[in-house]
Amino acid sequence: MTATLRKATTCLALAVLLSGCGAQFNNTRPADEILDDELYGDRGRPRSTLLDLLRGPQDRSKVGRVNKYIWNASLEVLDFLPVTSVDPFTGVIVTGYGNPPGGGRAYRATIYITDPALDARSLSVALQTRSGPVSAETARAIEDAILTRARQLRQRDSKL
Repeated sequence: MTATLRKATTCLALAVLLSGCGAQFNNTRPADEILDDELYGDRGRPRSTLLDLLRGPQDRSKVGRVNKYIWNASLEVLDFLPVTSVDPFTGVIVTGYGNPPGGGRAYRATIYITDPALDARSLSVALQTRSGPVSAETARAIEDAILTRARQLRQRDSKL
């Protein structure tokens, strides 16, 4: 009976010891925190107060200025991907995994629109499969498709 008690005590001690190790190695951060680091860097997310609503933005050229044609074209071209989050003020669209029509590989994308101009420099697309990032050629092809669709949308609006 003492051998059974000794085994049970040893197993219990090992379980307690192992459960304490898990908290030490859990260094994952929430996606919002990682995105904030990418967008705002060392400055951190801008803080606002109630008075900021009355004052309005200090620099109107930097707040909420993304190209609407690139924004809409991004959503149209990548409509097979489920949208996880969007932020039109910073120009970020984050999608989950989805399969393109007729394709077997799942992709996810992060689109970053940096400028109000309809220009290739205004668009950055990060595309990834479940096994890792895609080739530069594939990402470039998606960017080209988005920019082509954005130009088509602008031409359509100019005819109205």
